[in-house]
Amino acid sequence: MVIHELEDFAKTLKQYDRLMGIDLGTKTIGLALSDVMRTIASPLETLTKGKFSKDVVKLKQLIDKEEVNAIVLGLPREMDGTQGKRAQATKAFASNLSREIDLPIFLWDERLSTVAVERVLIGEADLTRKRRAEVVDRAAAAYILQGLLDALGHQYG
Repeated sequence: MVIHELEDFAKTLKQYDRLMGIDLGTKTIGLALSDVMRTIASPLETLTKGKFSKDVVKLKQLIDKEEVNAIVLGLPREMDGTQGKRAQATKAFASNLSREIDLPIFLWDERLSTVAVERVLIGEADLTRKRRAEVVDRAAAAYILQGLLDALGHQYG
């Protein structure tokens, strides 16, 4: 079930539910996990995006292995708040995913998440371009997930 309001999503969560953050790119899918206390988001891995059916198999395996109870999917809005082609593709992915995985899915505004992560990786971590490409998607997923965890903690903690 795709949920659009933070309050509604918060109501679906039990005390120690672990969340998975997803940064859906055109070529990759970045993944992150929360701890069971839902205070810290950690990068997990980056999947190479392929056919939806194969991507779902990989996601289901990770969801089972990591005991995930809900999903936070980054929604790439335009800077003015409108939804372009990438946002529509993300919403379609969420809708299709909700038919395959029986977990709540929340769409979280991810504006500038990749930009913010790249700035950190360039400036503070001083990673090479190749190494940044390897970690940026899962780091962006963690950034998206952390934003939601912070919002949940402040509003419903």
